[in-house]
Amino acid sequence: MRLSVLDQSTVVSGRSADQSIRESLALARHCEALGYHRYWVAEHHNSASIAGSAPEILIAAIAATTSRIRVGSAGVMLPHYSALKVAEQFRVLDAIAPGRIDLGLGRAPGSDGLTAHALNPNAAVAAEHFPAATRDLIAWLRGEPLVEKHPFRSVIAMPQGPTNPEVWILGSSDFGAQVAAHFGLPYCFAHFITDGAGCAEAMETYRTLFKPSAMLAAPYSAVCCWALAAETTAEAERLFSSRALARLWRDKGVFAALPSPEEAAAYPYSPGERARIERIRERAFWGTPDVVAEHLRGLAQDLGVDEVALLSTCHDAAARRHSYALIAGEFGLGAVALAAE
Repeated sequence: MRLSVLDQSTVVSGRSADQSIRESLALARHCEALGYHRYWVAEHHNSASIAGSAPEILIAAIAATTSRIRVGSAGVMLPHYSALKVAEQFRVLDAIAPGRIDLGLGRAPGSDGLTAHALNPNAAVAAEHFPAATRDLIAWLRGEPLVEKHPFRSVIAMPQGPTNPEVWILGSSDFGAQVAAHFGLPYCFAHFITDGAGCAEAMETYRTLFKPSAMLAAPYSAVCCWALAAETTAEAERLFSSRALARLWRDKGVFAALPSPEEAAAYPYSPGERARIERIRERAFWGTPDVVAEHLRGLAQDLGVDEVALLSTCHDAAARRHSYALIAGEFGLGAVALAAE
């Protein structure tokens, strides 16, 4: 089982959003040293809680300052953009880091409706044509002709080169699984969004419908889940309190900077909110590294996935780096994982 990283460049209370981008650059280098397989960055817009609004730019910076780890998007929200422009961006990225670039595609807006409209007034229509846009994008990335009689069949996405970005489909429902299976692409389910609801069904759909392609001979699946480890259970629970309150807010439609553990401890929870927090706590993967690793192995085995990507939102940047080191050590990713601290 491979271990990878998803980073949303989370905005935290007490620090400006631009610092979150720089922390992402540092974390990517740290995770490369620890032995993680790939490092994905997210796309969200008009959000006070997530600074990652332009994955293609952040990928370029990470790719230019790393040497081994795969770097990519989780994902680019294709309905916002021209498939040709995305192909050009990722062909350039592949020229920066040949053979190390992933292009994870999503259909969700990654924002509210007004912001999606501001990004592309035709986003709703574009979302309905996501499969066709994906088809065209794959052809442009691979330097292959578009379908017969396509109006842009003569257009080539530059620069061409000997390697191609690896295209993934991301999702939290059966739809993405069906698209990935149809085109013979790897598929990743966003477990951290649904707490696993619908994940097993989507994976089964993907494997059942999968059609081998020039890109992938057999199904390859991953799951992205939230996980956080610390030296002690008490410290892990303290750090987790930030995530729990942020998740409570998210479920209410409130997207704010990640609170500190101290702010979470001082928050005036209602009885109903305390019950909700307890349910969040029971479903989340947090604790000492051995406990977290056991959860991750069990999840991968239950779902039959090849890879697990870890999202570890944490108010303390040093604690987040240490969490990735602890988990890497538990899985033996590097010869001396903790030494990378």
